[in-house]
Amino acid sequence: MGQGIFQRLVIAFGFGVVVLAIAAGVWRYGYVQALGQLSRQGSVDLALAADRLTGQLQRYRELAVLTADRPVAAQIAGGIVDTVTRRRLLEIVDKTGALDVMVVDTDGFVLASARGVDSLDLSAQPFVRRAMQGALGRAHGLRAPFDRRAYYYAAPIFSGAGTVQGAVVVAADIAAIEWDWVGSNPPVFFTDDTGEVFISNRSELVFWQRREDQPGLRPASGIAPAFNSYLLGPHEVWQLGWGPYLPANALHITRDLPVIGMTGEVLMDVSPARRLAMLQAAAVAALCLAFGAVLFVATERRRTLAQANALLEARVAERTTELERSNAQLRFEATEREEAQAALAQAQSDLVQAGKLSALGQMSAGISHELNQPLMAIRSFAENGVEFMARDKPERAAENLTRISELARRMGRIIKNLRAFARQESESLVRVDVGAVLVSALELTEARLRACGVVLQVNRPDNPVYVRGGEVRLGQVFVNLISNAADAMQDSAEKRLTIHIVQGKAPADGGNPDGLGAVTVTFEDTGPGISVPDKVFDPFYSTKEVGASEGMGLGLSISYGIVQSFGGEIRGTNTDKGAVFMVHLDHWQEDGKIT
Repeated sequence: MGQGIFQRLVIAFGFGVVVLAIAAGVWRYGYVQALGQLSRQGSVDLALAADRLTGQLQRYRELAVLTADRPVAAQIAGGIVDTVTRRRLLEIVDKTGALDVMVVDTDGFVLASARGVDSLDLSAQPFVRRAMQGALGRAHGLRAPFDRRAYYYAAPIFSGAGTVQGAVVVAADIAAIEWDWVGSNPPVFFTDDTGEVFISNRSELVFWQRREDQPGLRPASGIAPAFNSYLLGPHEVWQLGWGPYLPANALHITRDLPVIGMTGEVLMDVSPARRLAMLQAAAVAALCLAFGAVLFVATERRRTLAQANALLEARVAERTTELERSNAQLRFEATEREEAQAALAQAQSDLVQAGKLSALGQMSAGISHELNQPLMAIRSFAENGVEFMARDKPERAAENLTRISELARRMGRIIKNLRAFARQESESLVRVDVGAVLVSALELTEARLRACGVVLQVNRPDNPVYVRGGEVRLGQVFVNLISNAADAMQDSAEKRLTIHIVQGKAPADGGNPDGLGAVTVTFEDTGPGISVPDKVFDPFYSTKEVGASEGMGLGLSISYGIVQSFGGEIRGTNTDKGAVFMVHLDHWQEDGKIT
């Protein structure tokens, strides 16, 4: 007995180790895949920020070139420095927003400056020497005497004979350029050839320099907080502890910017990717543990039955001598017992299979299709709330917290409905405004549609249209249909989703659109259509690729059951442009009668 218990403990421990290894593998795979998506998003954000900065600096490059061709530049280079020429330089600065405009002679000395900084020696500056050679020079650094960050462009001034007689130096104020995008999400910074951060939308990163011997030095605060990094596949992840405005763990992405001589870098928060990978690993571990528990119960029952049979056979053998005259009767009884045992084993096998399918259906439906959308919405509102708090907008943050509270209550109602659906229970049907339910479903899927580039067109009556059903479960049906349409149109050239709410049966069904007998809600997309319309509502039927984050094939099956519980009907068919799903619901009259 003791040895058997020990063996079962060893098997259970080994099974737990295997499940843990599988969950760890799923977590790593999901994390790497999520980092890949995050990397693509970060590359787009970095490209936009880099194009924005380059475009702003290009204005001052063009200003230097145009000013060098103006007569005032030639006059100052020729030695005419008076009140008129200085005032013209100051007008250029005031109209363009430049930090300073200077004219230097061929020896690199400042002849005139819009800010009054004259007799400054710039001969040692490489960008000035390049301008004296007839080319456009650029550089960045601290603007003396105020130690303000500036980006410089130097354009040569040519004489009538084609020789260089000086240069125009335009200084752009980096702080002014940063002003309108400081604090935007995500953190973006630009480093020079030495790796020092010169431009950033996070002030705590300015002048930080990544070094091998220590995290980096910043003049304002001395040694920077702890810094570490590691590679996960092709991705580099930074571990930071630099305050609430920078992520604790961030994906580091770079982009070379030879036009301005810098490198653009962005830090993308990996917390959402980790949470998604953890949820996937937890779901796989839960499925494996449930399967193991069912298998263990079946094995224990079979072992107990085998022990009972062995004991019975031993007792029969001991009494064989005394009951020889009753041997025929005993054989008859033994045959009946064997048939009963076979029937019992078959019944137990069927029961185990039914239990596994039931557990899989309830778990998959509850986790994959009911809580995913509200959780994503809560995360989005929470991140926006943090951003509004960081921008000192508590009223907007409070508004987001209210939305989170509403979604939490809504999730409670969803879980209640899921439990009732799993136990074949049903809530009492009430009057539901189908237009309001559609608006709520579109709010949950708005970000998804926008990310997929789907153009949405909704046609519904101005007045409320009441049907018989449940608000949460009907919203679930609409969310499933909208999400399926977005997935179907991922590879389509035209991505358009058209939703109609019509009172009365659809004309294709032989009804009158002006009637009040039924309410029809149609969802028409421009995807590839339905390959097998007759099987689209079958459980576990899916046309999505293997390995997709959502593709269990239960969404339309659950939607079909919900609409049937309302006394309605849902259909799916193809059009010349894509697929269309029609949800027919019973109309609720004001006197309480259902038509």
